[in-house]
Amino acid sequence: MRKAFLILAVLVAGLGAWAFASRKAEERADAGQRFRVEKIERGSIIAAVSATGTVTPTTTVIVGSQLSGQVVEILADYNSQVKAGQVLARLNRDTLTARLDGARADLAQARAARQLTDAQAEKNRADLRRAEATLADMQAQRQRAQTMFDDAETTFERQQALKARGIASDVALQSATTQRDSQAAAIRSAEAQIASSRAQIAALDADLKVIEAQKRAGDAQVLKAEAQVRQIEVDLANSEIRSPVDGVVIQRNVELGQTVAASLQSPTLFLVAQDLKLIEIYVNLDEADVGRVQPGQEVEFSVNAYPARTFRGRVKQIRLGSQNVQNVVIYTTVVEVANEDMALLPGMTANLRIFTDRKADVLRIPNAALRWQPAGTPRAAGSGAGNAGPPAPGEDGAGPFAGPAGDAAAAGGSGPRPVAAIVEGLTRDLKLAPEQVREVEALATRMRAEIAAAGSDPNARREMARQARQRFTRAVEELLTPEQRGAYRALAEARRQRASGAMARSAGGVPGRVFVPDEKGNPRAVNVRLGANDGSFTEMLSGDLRAGDSVITGLGAAGKLARPSSSFRFGL
Repeated sequence: MRKAFLILAVLVAGLGAWAFASRKAEERADAGQRFRVEKIERGSIIAAVSATGTVTPTTTVIVGSQLSGQVVEILADYNSQVKAGQVLARLNRDTLTARLDGARADLAQARAARQLTDAQAEKNRADLRRAEATLADMQAQRQRAQTMFDDAETTFERQQALKARGIASDVALQSATTQRDSQAAAIRSAEAQIASSRAQIAALDADLKVIEAQKRAGDAQVLKAEAQVRQIEVDLANSEIRSPVDGVVIQRNVELGQTVAASLQSPTLFLVAQDLKLIEIYVNLDEADVGRVQPGQEVEFSVNAYPARTFRGRVKQIRLGSQNVQNVVIYTTVVEVANEDMALLPGMTANLRIFTDRKADVLRIPNAALRWQPAGTPRAAGSGAGNAGPPAPGEDGAGPFAGPAGDAAAAGGSGPRPVAAIVEGLTRDLKLAPEQVREVEALATRMRAEIAAAGSDPNARREMARQARQRFTRAVEELLTPEQRGAYRALAEARRQRASGAMARSAGGVPGRVFVPDEKGNPRAVNVRLGANDGSFTEMLSGDLRAGDSVITGLGAAGKLARPSSSFRFGL
């Protein structure tokens, strides 16, 4: 009997130990089923900004017409390769040719009139020289007459003195008197002729000045006629529409026989792309993404015409001028692409990924682990939107409170808590009225539904999240008063600055927190420092975790439905 009791005691003790061990094993198994876990691994992080753009020639030249007229000849068509100076089309030139002939005749007439004026000037100068010679002769004759007068005066005085002494006769005195008077008359005649010659010289000088003025007027007429000829020659040259650059015709807007009217503005006849072997893509970047894009960054893109082909380029320029499209501020970014095989055509839509950061062989934490936290756990300080860590590329830009809802939806979170966080934050910071609160709740719920309907593809999910958040931002701004709208944009700008990645690119990174299962299967918080983010994984810069460690990314089946204990099943 005692032996049987000992055997029974041993059996009971063994059964109890087995039950205890089974319960512990099941607890550990339940801990693994309560949570979804993923392992930290090493790999690459490629952060990128997704956008769309339009393929555009580097230089597009508009070829127009400065003249009005009928198109009589077209020498280039779509896709024609043209050289600089090549004639693309011709206008009717009959009227211009007739005008040119008339202008050349007017020029010949002006030049003939100018030559006639030159001849008149030469004749006048000859007359002037003759008058001056005549004047010199008259002056010489006057001098001779003066000399003879002086001699006659001396003779008269001598004869008069002799007469007074009774020596000279009356006849001799009379002859001396006559000679003196005759020479005096000769002097007066010479002086009159000198005055006449001087008057003639003055008249000839005046005529010469008139002729010189006529010469200047003739020169002006010649210049005017020459300018008219040149103007008509320019018009005649402009009647031939020429390409200003080497390139290819991508558009033709004129037909044979069409009348071109250039009265108000130059009509566009052709569009010539200068060089399609080097093209550009104009990308509209949201202001939330433009801070991470820099000139020189690599770009990959595809076009609908070649869905299986990947093209590559580089960021050339980020234009400072912004545009406001439906309350979204965008910046035009130019991407330069080599197009040696001419596969890319102007106007194609490009789906681009601009690589903003590349990290190789780094510790990667799944973003779902950064977003998950146990119910009731306070948010980690400094992490921005809860435990979400750095924002995924392209997921910013929907206002200061879009992050929690989008992150929770992307992580598969349940319950209204993320929507409540958005509404609570907006109500607190913007002092929303009750009717505004209801509208914001409806908008946030709709945003979560749109993100959840994006499917399982990470890229599509991120793009849908970005678009949904932008729609949320625009709709919220329409509900706000001007004062509230200003505060809302200030909060959005502050969030964008935090999400710009400046802290993540620094040596210290940004703080974050993940949860790992402890020995009992309960979540234990681990603080980490985070770096680059590619939308699915985030670089871990520092933290008490190693490659291969498991982190909690969500709830498992056991976390929603409790299992019966081993003691119940065994009746202990």
